[in-house]
Amino acid sequence: MIQIQNVSKWYGSFQVLTDCTTSIQKGEVVVVCGPSGSGKSTLIKTVNALEPFQKGDIVVDGISLSDPKTNLPKLRARVGMVFQHFELFPHLSVTENLTLAQIKVLGRSVDEAKTRGLKMLERVGLMVHKDKYPGQLSGGQQQRVAIARALSMDPIVMLFDEPTSALDPEMVGEVLDVMVQLANEGMTMMCVTHEMGFAKKVSHRVIFMDHGKIVEDCTKDEFFGNPDARSVRAKDFLSKILSH
Repeated sequence: MIQIQNVSKWYGSFQVLTDCTTSIQKGEVVVVCGPSGSGKSTLIKTVNALEPFQKGDIVVDGISLSDPKTNLPKLRARVGMVFQHFELFPHLSVTENLTLAQIKVLGRSVDEAKTRGLKMLERVGLMVHKDKYPGQLSGGQQQRVAIARALSMDPIVMLFDEPTSALDPEMVGEVLDVMVQLANEGMTMMCVTHEMGFAKKVSHRVIFMDHGKIVEDCTKDEFFGNPDARSVRAKDFLSKILSH
């Protein structure tokens, strides 16, 4: 579904990604973790071309992002993205937030978009809030609306960029529950997250990054179950987060 081949990226003279290579199969859940500033969020944003890269290639469902002929907005419509800060339109109701992109990008009728959007709102358990505005919802509810909005576009893959890091601790669970449900339904997912419980529970693979490089790319059982076989940096990271 996603092939990342020798991708490198610079901001001016500062290299943020160095020769990153991995692939994600259909139905696979891959968690990307690592210390702050390791390039995790940048890597995930290159997958739907929100961040351009200078070297290498990324192929999503057979479409190359480095090909100048690729219609990036059309591709982005098929790659759902959920950000750290929910990015909902504050002046639009929940229902309007769910339907806008469907109408503008996919060309759906208002009724079609509404039917699909509300079905996804039901899926994340928030149908009772359909007429509210984002500001009237908790952070966890807003993030679940953002997930429903992404799902309304019928994505072939979902990208999550630290979806719980801006939330109060008691709201984290409700968002992770929705993500676990998606994973169990077979959605292809790439998640940047510090939630190691989630990684242990539903991921198939763990990618560990440090200083813009992919240091580890292994099954979750290898990553968590065999720390001695991991790199020094990954072992250090694991000892810090798993000991609390």
